[in-house]
Amino acid sequence: MKRLAAITLPLLALYAAQAWAKPPVVKDKEIHVKHKTGNLAPIKAKEGIVSAHGPYESGDCGLCHTGKDPANPGPAQTPVNAVCYNCHEDIQQLIAKGKYKHKTAEQSCTNCHNPHNSKQKKLMAGAMPGICVECHTGIKNAMASAHKHEAMTSESSCSNCHSPHASNVEHLLSRLPFDQCVGCHNKDGMKDEAGKPLTNYKKLLDENQVHHAPVAGKDCSSCHKPHGGDNFRLLSMAYPPAFYAPYDAANYALCFSCHDEKLVSAAETTTLTRFRDGKTNLHYLHVAKSDRGRTCRACHEVHASKQRFQIRDDVPFGSSGWRLKINFKMNADGGTCDKTCHTAKSYVNTTRK
Repeated sequence: MKRLAAITLPLLALYAAQAWAKPPVVKDKEIHVKHKTGNLAPIKAKEGIVSAHGPYESGDCGLCHTGKDPANPGPAQTPVNAVCYNCHEDIQQLIAKGKYKHKTAEQSCTNCHNPHNSKQKKLMAGAMPGICVECHTGIKNAMASAHKHEAMTSESSCSNCHSPHASNVEHLLSRLPFDQCVGCHNKDGMKDEAGKPLTNYKKLLDENQVHHAPVAGKDCSSCHKPHGGDNFRLLSMAYPPAFYAPYDAANYALCFSCHDEKLVSAAETTTLTRFRDGKTNLHYLHVAKSDRGRTCRACHEVHASKQRFQIRDDVPFGSSGWRLKINFKMNADGGTCDKTCHTAKSYVNTTRK
């Protein structure tokens, strides 16, 4: 064991401190230290190297190790991060200045990076998101859900949204959450996992100044899960995905987490909504049907609109994406829908005597 300790990689002291109990394994005259994310010893070229550390490639082992002999480099000159910061001052400053720090990065650069070479870009010790969810098991569970956020599985994966070292934004986000979301969902032509078009939300919000309260509060996560979930569109709770749906309050859990369920289930009201004809609750009339109830999206654009109460100008109808005009006009005591799902109809929400 003394002989092995003399020739091990400079990371052994760190491993011992972190209770990685298994000793290094000697194989093909290389020292292989088993790491939770893989092997941190140099990878043979025939195994497909994608990135390599400059000093290692140049044979300058003495830059990091106490010895210069590649076959016997000895331990690290200083603790691992101090060795890395001799060259990577930018990362040292980023971590030092960041309000929120990645504890794994503070602990040791080699928790995520191979110091010699790697099959991944940027000397990553494993591919994202796999290397990340080894620690972030809650995210791993979210990604196992029925619907996944494509940002998690694209090339940059977790780093599409998060800074891996430190950030001034909570949860190590590289931008404020709302800016992060709109910064990606800001172009035409994006599609969901089923191939259906996604909205250009920057354009929608810029052109429609009446924003739904969560949007006005810049809080996408009040309705959406950012990593994965069991509801379509990564919604945090149930909401019907189609234009028509049999009414069941449980299917509207997302809406009713803020809005009173009686807004839909009460056949008559004089207080719950202005969308009523006298006492007749027109939400109930439209939505609370056992067969073809109109879902909220039939009349409301849940992110932003030009009219109050998120009343939309039109709505995609059918698989062709044809836009059904609503032609809604609001007035002081009611409103009118003209030539939409039905012929022109008006309502007055003052109670008739």
